[in-house]
Amino acid sequence: MTTPEPPARRHASPFSRLRAAADRVPTKWFAAIGTGLFLAATAAFGGLATAAAEPVPELEVGETHIGPLYALSVDRAFLFDELAEAGAYPAEGQRVLALRITVENVWTSPEGFSGMRETLSVAVPGAELTSMARIDDATTNPRLQPGVPAELAVAWLVPDDALAGGDEVTVTVSDPTLRTGQAVTSGQWWDDPVPSARVTLPVEYRPGDE
Repeated sequence: MTTPEPPARRHASPFSRLRAAADRVPTKWFAAIGTGLFLAATAAFGGLATAAAEPVPELEVGETHIGPLYALSVDRAFLFDELAEAGAYPAEGQRVLALRITVENVWTSPEGFSGMRETLSVAVPGAELTSMARIDDATTNPRLQPGVPAELAVAWLVPDDALAGGDEVTVTVSDPTLRTGQAVTSGQWWDDPVPSARVTLPVEYRPGDE
């Protein structure tokens, strides 16, 4: 008796300048998974490919993102030669990129600059987040009380050739995770930020004499 052949396999700034400047400016992966045979075959090659990450939502300028720590909107972006009032001291070859934001601490405890480090970033090579300050009284790196909105200038030191007036900058707003220390550590802190929204806005250059 002839044995049948098996079927073929299928392969598988000064703050007055900052306020004045702001006041002058108007505002799945998809594919059905077939049969168990297909799943078994793909498993031999390391399993199914990881699903592509969902795109990060785009926000309008001034639109609020509510995260686990801060509810904030990015309202303006400014480029200064210096902005000592915000605690930003550029060295030679640097300028200050300052975002004007409206922020509210939605957590239950005061939080400050360390939380902002985990929340905001800018798509500028060489940018270094250096400080933040209240716009109303120039308090540097304030502790933000729960439920109390504030307007802040958040400052990065950037290479002086990285941006010019009229350029656009993309800001990423991330949601960090609250960690609680156990055993050898104690206290609570925010880290492991996950990008949750992006906003792109024009940069307004404000020379030192304005």
